[in-house]
Amino acid sequence: MTAAIIVQARMGSTRLPGKVLKPLGGMTALAQCLRRCKAIPGIDRVVCAIPHGDAEAPVAAEAERCGALVARGPSDDVLKRYRIAAEAAGADIVMRVTSDCPLIDPLLCGRLLTKLRDEGLDFVCNNTPHSWPHGLDAEAFTMRLLAEADERATEPFDREHVTPWMRRAPHLKRGNIARDGADLSEECRWTLDYPEDYAFLAALFERLPEAIVPMDDVLAVLAAHPELAEINAMRRGVRAKPPGT
Repeated sequence: MTAAIIVQARMGSTRLPGKVLKPLGGMTALAQCLRRCKAIPGIDRVVCAIPHGDAEAPVAAEAERCGALVARGPSDDVLKRYRIAAEAAGADIVMRVTSDCPLIDPLLCGRLLTKLRDEGLDFVCNNTPHSWPHGLDAEAFTMRLLAEADERATEPFDREHVTPWMRRAPHLKRGNIARDGADLSEECRWTLDYPEDYAFLAALFERLPEAIVPMDDVLAVLAAHPELAEINAMRRGVRAKPPGT
């Protein structure tokens, strides 16, 4: 069975335009995300799902440079864009992350894939309820479910955010991986959404090694430099919409 991770990305952002191409740790934020996606155990294909349009050409070029398969689809109907991308990848299992998560944890994502397969689930995530740092959100689901959602979801909100219909449908087998220990979702904001988030991540990446490190190593750096977390502290707890970009 082919497992594909699909990263949705676009140039437009009302709060931080062009955020996915901003530099972080010697490469773009998108490149940081995509290289972590490649490192997820069990992933066969990395796909970047980008809207149609000439304005998105820089994002498509960067995704291709990083070795990702690029699939283009509707801007507002991200659910349809995901199905197009999954079919292009020949996926049987789909993992979803967003390009505003440059610190996505490969080991955590691998655990989601394992749980989906081993327990025969339709859908699994790590944010119901939230317990991991904001910016490590991931979901995995079967291609069969993605096709069903595309055929049955009609509300604009469901089309724009990909998985709300999957999270509500009563007939599905769902699972969640919660963090052992304290809930870090309010304390740790590692997503790229506001200018303050970029300032925080830029300062953090200056102190991280070039190698991909797991969440605990990031936490250790932040413990050694508590001033970093204050950079975007005013945005803690802000979730303007479901995981998306």
